[in-house]
Amino acid sequence: MKVGVLGAGAWGTALAQMVASDGSEVLLWAREAQLAEEINTQRRNSTYLPDAKLAASIRATDDLGEMARLDAMLVVTPAQHMGSVLEAMPAFPQDLILCSKGIEAGTGRLMNQVARDNAPESEVSVLSGPTFAHEVAAGLPAAVTLACSGGEEQWDRIAQHIARPAFRPYYSDDVTGAEIGGAVKNVLAIACGVVDGLQLGQNARAALIARGYAEMLRFGEALGARAETLTGLCGLGDLVLTCSSTSSRNFSLGKALGEGQSAQALMADRKTVAEGAHTAPVLVELAARHGIAMPIVAAVYDLLKGDDPGQVVKGILARPLKAEQESAG
Repeated sequence: MKVGVLGAGAWGTALAQMVASDGSEVLLWAREAQLAEEINTQRRNSTYLPDAKLAASIRATDDLGEMARLDAMLVVTPAQHMGSVLEAMPAFPQDLILCSKGIEAGTGRLMNQVARDNAPESEVSVLSGPTFAHEVAAGLPAAVTLACSGGEEQWDRIAQHIARPAFRPYYSDDVTGAEIGGAVKNVLAIACGVVDGLQLGQNARAALIARGYAEMLRFGEALGARAETLTGLCGLGDLVLTCSSTSSRNFSLGKALGEGQSAQALMADRKTVAEGAHTAPVLVELAARHGIAMPIVAAVYDLLKGDDPGQVVKGILARPLKAEQESAG
């Protein structure tokens, strides 16, 4: 099976490095021809993954036509650009493995819906879980969910080609659940970063993770996800990791907001994408449409609009007292 990676950011490059770790040939698409040349000639991605010495079996290209000739492609473009990149492809591999975490602004489409609209004849799967790019690139152990729309037949076809001794995928057929876990946790990670930036302590962060997880479950179940999926690697597992470390771009963004930096300045200056900032507004809209209470997500949206972090936190703390398991949030 010919496997490639669409997107040479930190996560895409790390996945290419992981697949190539046993000597397998991997084709890596970079939007910039200069970056593709650097990967091919210097074995480095100095912009997005500077500490990794890339495997010799990785070949980079800026030609989307080459990617169409693969058997399977890990799609790792920023969520808000996936649609435009896929629209530019002349044809598609049999299997599209979606690794971007977000919800498309303006349309509210999940990434699997974006992929299906552009490549209706391909089978879609979602790879998601608690992973930092630099650790995966370094060969440190990681476990992920691989949710396959084509069921076990698709799983049997592709899992063996991406599993490695230090990279273990677990099977699911709940594509919606795998996607929602990854999208919502990015927004909640911003909130946890704010707590850290305001120096509110570990108790507050633990409470926020728990209450944020309740929001994730409510939203996911309303859109057809299974609760057990969100209890696993691609939901709770990813949430705990992303909400606990400055290695998370979303957590780092929230921390800077909590320390008093401007949301507008932070978003304009960031070299890498904090997907939660783009997901928060559409998540608020979808939650309202479905009648789902998501106060933490709404608070993150207010922060990104420029509201004072201290006042936003006070507003959350002033919410009416209620039963912990009450479905209204």
